[in-house]
Amino acid sequence: MAKESKMKMTFVGIELESKTTNEGGKSAIDCGRLWQEFERGKYFEKIPNKLSDEIMAVYHDYENDHTGQFSYFIGCQVEECAVVADGMKLLIVPEGSFEKVTAKGLMPDCIAEAWKHIWAADLERAYLADFEVYDDRSQDWAKAEVDVFVSVKYLCGIIDEFYNRYHKAAEETGYITL
Repeated sequence: MAKESKMKMTFVGIELESKTTNEGGKSAIDCGRLWQEFERGKYFEKIPNKLSDEIMAVYHDYENDHTGQFSYFIGCQVEECAVVADGMKLLIVPEGSFEKVTAKGLMPDCIAEAWKHIWAADLERAYLADFEVYDDRSQDWAKAEVDVFVSVKYLCGIIDEFYNRYHKAAEETGYITL
């Protein structure tokens, strides 16, 4: 694992209608269905002002930890002032510290294995927002590579300051934010 800092990120995409959980394999089913909807609906093509061709899967709004409920979002990173097309949502992830894990192997098995490794690791997770980056390396499902970024806690409560600031902005604007 490697620690990385990320600046505030703005995403446009689609989200599960309700929270999901890892219990009983529910998230694998729910998230798989959202991926199918993303592909069928050709949402990638509908997202304006993309910063790259990467697709992001974002886990956020955690109830508590990886055993509780969470929200799941699929989309692309966009310019801050991006227009949100009908049927899509805007998600803002504040700047923070992340541990990077690279999943390698057969898809989607390598993703499940990466998350098992993360859950077992001795990380001081923030449970603010975690995300997977799907780029050119993930196209060959037989030997895919996907970077997984796991939010970790800041020192001295800085994460709480960012969370409170962005949460207040979300209430004022009506956007999804963390």
